[in-house]
Amino acid sequence: MYTPLRIDPTRALADINTFQRKLAAGMGHLRNMREPDYANTPRELVYSEDKLKVWHFTGAAPTSKTPLLIVYALVNTVWMTDLQADRSMVRNLLEQGEDVYLIDWGYPDGADRWLTLDDYINGYLDRCVDVVRQRHDLEAINLLGICQGGAFSLCYAALHRDKVKNLITMVTPVDFQTPDNMLSHWCRNLDVDLFVDTMGNIPAGLMNYVYLTLKPVRLNQQKYIGMVDILDNPVELENFLRMERWIFDSPDQAGEAFRQFIKDFYQGNKLIKGTLEIGGQRVDLGKVTQPVLNIFAEQDHLVPPDASRALGEHVGSSDYTQLAFKGGHIGIYVSGRAQREVPPAIHQWLRARQ
Repeated sequence: MYTPLRIDPTRALADINTFQRKLAAGMGHLRNMREPDYANTPRELVYSEDKLKVWHFTGAAPTSKTPLLIVYALVNTVWMTDLQADRSMVRNLLEQGEDVYLIDWGYPDGADRWLTLDDYINGYLDRCVDVVRQRHDLEAINLLGICQGGAFSLCYAALHRDKVKNLITMVTPVDFQTPDNMLSHWCRNLDVDLFVDTMGNIPAGLMNYVYLTLKPVRLNQQKYIGMVDILDNPVELENFLRMERWIFDSPDQAGEAFRQFIKDFYQGNKLIKGTLEIGGQRVDLGKVTQPVLNIFAEQDHLVPPDASRALGEHVGSSDYTQLAFKGGHIGIYVSGRAQREVPPAIHQWLRARQ
């Protein structure tokens, strides 16, 4: 049965006028707005190698006796951890008293085409850990691995147990073949050899397109329609554009490391099967005997909760803690709830093991 549209002309006209006012104000703000910046917490460069840099944050005097090294994913830039003053996991960890370091992987180019997972984990990551250890004259330090960086940190903790005191993983995939993992289903049907042999390094724009199409309506349409509501608010508009800059300011992926990660983690699910090898050494999660704090997001569409929860079934630690966060893959760093809950939880967990 046909149902006629009931439109209130007065309300419709008011909505049109509001839209025109917001649009006019937004155009004025956009003309006068500089590119939003991020990564503003004071820091010093303590190590660099090839494209990689290690930053030490100096915004507050630490009370923790053991430094914390953040290992981010190779995808996107590391500055989601320090997006802006009131949305900064780094800044909040500093305020809790942690002594924070961060690995900035940089932007791979053609010279990095043949970098392997061994180069990243037993090479770059190991040397970064050694730098922090030597600066503090310590045998072992704390690691905080995020997403793919969490998978790297698990591998590292299994292979270099004497150098890791406590391990924290955030939104980290461990079981790469849970039924609700859409990205996994796509990857498992990918001819990754043909893909990498054809493209070399994997372009950042292509990677971003893949992630955005996991939620095509929400990430490609709704958010830009919603932007209209904040066009007349310069602060909210700047925050929106800052996030957009971070999303599209992404590095390419080194071809060989990408090939290995897709084959061994997504297609082979070797991390939980115990058949993964890095640099000729078998990675056994049972050898991760350090205290482990595993944090995952309940509404994560990139790393579903079950993909992270699996760590508890395979890790060898007798001191394993699991924390579920009510939010998504990005919200766990930048939402108001995250600022209140996640850094304090990390600090209290580390403090109890100091």
